[in-house]
Amino acid sequence: MTEALHIRGESADDVPAISALVQDMAVKAGELAWLPAQRRLALVGNRFRWEAKDATRVRSALRIDHVRSAQRLDWPPDGATVLALLAIETAIEMAGERLTLVFSGGAALRLEAEVIDISLDDISGPWGASSRPKHRL
Repeated sequence: MTEALHIRGESADDVPAISALVQDMAVKAGELAWLPAQRRLALVGNRFRWEAKDATRVRSALRIDHVRSAQRLDWPPDGATVLALLAIETAIEMAGERLTLVFSGGAALRLEAEVIDISLDDISGPWGASSRPKHRL
């Protein structure tokens, strides 16, 4: 049995490690929730397990709390469109933190947050992936 990941990030120094773990996570455009009253953005997708020796994926939930605002950039109108999460970028702002979730096809989510508070939780067991994602330099 493979251990499920349950990781939390609380500073800008934690973001690159979480970004690497969610790189190539397949997310349907409609499988995200912006909950302004709870100041939370959550999404669910199929995460490629870069930490595993074999080519496998697992269903994972990514949650970002203490979010003041969320903005979709070039977001597909069809909720069934599958996007690959390429990276999570961070920048320090005068009034807090800016997180940008960069997706394939030019789509992005820009979040303004009071602090960095990210949780990544695997919510299923792994299954075989048809291939390992490839990236060009």
